[in-house]
Amino acid sequence: MLFNSVEFAIFLPIVFIVYWILSKNVKIQNIFLLVASYFFYGWWDWRFLMLILFSTCTDYLVGFFLSKQVNNHKRKVLLWISVFVNISFLGFFKYFNFFIDNFIAGFSFLGVQFSPYHLNIILPVGISFYTFQTMSYTIDVYKRKLEATKNFVTFATFVSFFPQLVAGPIERATNLLPQIARHRTFDYVLAVEGMRQILWGLFKKMVIADNCATIANRLFEDYQTHSGSTLLLGAVFFTFQIYGDFSGYSDVAIGSGKLLGFRLMRNFSFPYFSRDIAEFWRRWHISLSTWFRDYVYIPLGGSKGTKGQVIRNTFVIFLVSGFWHGANWTFILWGAYHALLFLPLTLLGKNRKYTGIVAEDSILPNVKELFQMGFTFLLVVFGWILFRAENTGHAIHYISEICSSTLFTMPDFTGGKRKMLFFIGIFVLIEWIFRRKDFCFQTLPANNVLRWIIYIILIFAIIILRGNQAEFIYFQF
Repeated sequence: MLFNSVEFAIFLPIVFIVYWILSKNVKIQNIFLLVASYFFYGWWDWRFLMLILFSTCTDYLVGFFLSKQVNNHKRKVLLWISVFVNISFLGFFKYFNFFIDNFIAGFSFLGVQFSPYHLNIILPVGISFYTFQTMSYTIDVYKRKLEATKNFVTFATFVSFFPQLVAGPIERATNLLPQIARHRTFDYVLAVEGMRQILWGLFKKMVIADNCATIANRLFEDYQTHSGSTLLLGAVFFTFQIYGDFSGYSDVAIGSGKLLGFRLMRNFSFPYFSRDIAEFWRRWHISLSTWFRDYVYIPLGGSKGTKGQVIRNTFVIFLVSGFWHGANWTFILWGAYHALLFLPLTLLGKNRKYTGIVAEDSILPNVKELFQMGFTFLLVVFGWILFRAENTGHAIHYISEICSSTLFTMPDFTGGKRKMLFFIGIFVLIEWIFRRKDFCFQTLPANNVLRWIIYIILIFAIIILRGNQAEFIYFQF
């Protein structure tokens, strides 16, 4: 069920009304929320409900037995059962054919031929997200950072909570589980804020991302016939497509959670205003980057230890992050590319240099900040070419065409490109104005007339300027 669909526009109000009618009894309310979440997930393919149920039962039982077990060796065995089951499911559904293809290619290089063997595997929507979410629970229980929940409905609701089930944010049990377990009362201010965030998220997805997608897809598919300057422009359009698409999903997810009385973690913090790559990664897909930091990078030693260990840890974290996104060498190259950009900052101890907001005490950035943001943005744009390309050959050819002499020619602005650049400019301006907030239009003028003028403008923009409806990019991950 797409957030930008008629079905969801019917589903969410019904859930909202029934959910708050049941607010006097948190157990019944949670049962209803669990049923609604399973209905939401089963809308794509009901067969995958068995998979998420099995994953839920496994980690619930592992957490339960971890809470009873004091023997460290047995606790470690229980933890590895959870990790093995979750990674096995993820590996089979997401990477089986990738490993088979590369196994065959490797032996073919040595002159040994195998007949290709593929399974017609359908990737369950959201498996990468809820797998990491359940693993974080068992790891935190193992480390005694969290008490294991004894209520199965509470835990199952945590795993399947529909606003963030399919594409995040990847919630921590330490944040979401207590909110599910406790009694919730309707908060009008929080609900209004949630509606604003949903509205802004839909604008980012339907007006910015979907329109950019039409142009970017056309240029990436037919790159041989365009100049380097036009292809660079196409990469910029994809840069705003993936940001509008994914951060738009996160805004709708977080806003929907607020309607139900939940505060989900922030997933984006205006990443394209970053002054270096380290700052970009603190602002982009925050729930995933902090997950890898806490459960992979720091256990490996983080930025401590010898330079060799720091280099190893940096590459591990970025390569695993790239591979998490999909079974394609382009994602691994994308991760390696960002590791190479990030590594010098880590080795020089400058990876935490920019932790505040750019131009925090001024309206405009200074010349240095403007240059830093522009240079970082350009580095990110080239990384997104690797991410968007169908394969490594496609990425190499696309980048080589950009780097040709035609880069210095006038781009092709036909096909709606000029109009879309204007909308992107307005979008960037709005984001800059609200960069100190959690999301754009979090706070609005107290005057009711002005407030409703803004609402009406956003609603009409979504209705009139929306692009062709497309699935959210991160559904494939």
